[in-house]
Amino acid sequence: MKCLKTSTKTILASAVALALLYGGAVQAQTVKVLSIVDHPALDAIRDGVRDELKSAGYDADKNLKWEYQSAQGNTGTAAQIARKFVGDQPSVIVAIATPSAQAVVAATKSVPVVYSGVTDPVAAQLVKGWSASGTNVTGVSDKLPLDRQVALIKRVVPKVKTVGMVYNPGEANSVVVVKELKALLAKEGLALKEAAAPRTVDIGAAAKSLIGKVDVIYTNTDNNVVSAYEALVKVANESRIPLVAADTDSVKRGAIAALGINYGDLGHQTGKVVVRILKGEKPGAIASETSDKLELFVNTGAAEKQGVTLSPELIKEAKTVIK
Repeated sequence: MKCLKTSTKTILASAVALALLYGGAVQAQTVKVLSIVDHPALDAIRDGVRDELKSAGYDADKNLKWEYQSAQGNTGTAAQIARKFVGDQPSVIVAIATPSAQAVVAATKSVPVVYSGVTDPVAAQLVKGWSASGTNVTGVSDKLPLDRQVALIKRVVPKVKTVGMVYNPGEANSVVVVKELKALLAKEGLALKEAAAPRTVDIGAAAKSLIGKVDVIYTNTDNNVVSAYEALVKVANESRIPLVAADTDSVKRGAIAALGINYGDLGHQTGKVVVRILKGEKPGAIASETSDKLELFVNTGAAEKQGVTLSPELIKEAKTVIK
């Protein structure tokens, strides 16, 4: 009987030792993801993050607790979800787009936060600068060089004088772009005509207000505009106003051209930052990142509908041509 007790104790001790040794490898991590709205670019970020985590060994079917929620374009809802996520004390919260990131950062000073799809995290007051923040926040920006956006506009509409822009004045990303774009256009002798659309239902009316006043409409990665892009395309096609976008998925939906980021790649880049945190790095020690991998998309069918003839050179340069 004594031998049996000793054997049992040995087995139990071995089991405990193995659990301690391997527990860290199988212990589930919790990643919660909040997006301000569902649309192709933001969805691609979400999916890219999830795929990158899986490739790093964090599988939702095994050792990863993954939760995704969309605020459906409502900042109040975003704040509620952010508070709920923070209360759950996850390993990391991924906040996609500026309003989501602002909501999460306002809700916690301790839970690691990784933002993504934010044009200017400094202007949005997520971090104080582009270097390591020393706080619980880091992330990946989708900031685009505006001079290259203006160059594309001029290639699509060589005789452009006035550029129109539909945007949500409540979104920090868009306010920054409007200010910088206005200054950049002025240096080239061009003007910017703004049309505010605080809600997605305002997109069509805002676009109509630009008819007869602009030579082209430029759209940045404003989440209201992108989520209701078809309303903008309808006005552009009916009024034959060329549409140039910053979001390549908008070209598939009816813009003539876009020089933009591959948001799936941005999601993978964001996922790599999340993995670093899950493995023990502090978010405050990781500098904010950007992406310089831009892709040109053109839509020759949209160009025809909107009264534009694209140069063969521009079409040849495009990574993707939609007809």
